[in-house]
Amino acid sequence: MGKLRILLFVIIAIISFIACEKDDICVDGDTPLLIIQFYDNENPSELKAVPSLRVIGLGQSSTVNTITDRTSLDSIALPLRINEANTGFILIADSADEDDLETGNNDTLTFNYSTLEVFISKACGYIANYDDLGEQLTTDNENWIQNIEIVSPLIQQQDSAHVKIFH
Repeated sequence: MGKLRILLFVIIAIISFIACEKDDICVDGDTPLLIIQFYDNENPSELKAVPSLRVIGLGQSSTVNTITDRTSLDSIALPLRINEANTGFILIADSADEDDLETGNNDTLTFNYSTLEVFISKACGYIANYDDLGEQLTTDNENWIQNIEIVSPLIQQQDSAHVKIFH
């Protein structure tokens, strides 16, 4: 009876060690953000910061948390919705408040894509990559965004721009 318990303990211990991965800490399990760089419309090879930029997710009441609100930036990283086929943003140039009303120039930009689930590991689980990236700018009388270029329709890394916006 004692040998049976020892044998059972050894079998359970072996199964436990086999079921574990080498390292159960997830180091590369992040869904990539959409990287946007802003360029000068008159000199398309030059980066140009958007003054006092504010970005609000469409249908949201607060600004996105991946950038500092109302700063002059020439590059931003935005999260896309994993379980939707599109994500919209209100990009506000020269953002300021006057009597609790936004006085900046608002442009609404929607990104369309398909979501690709990628298994990373047991520790990380799945992440989402995005493919077939497209854009739609809502036009109005005072668009500060003049042109948009999709540089990479596949979003699986964050080391370079996926979209160029000219203003």
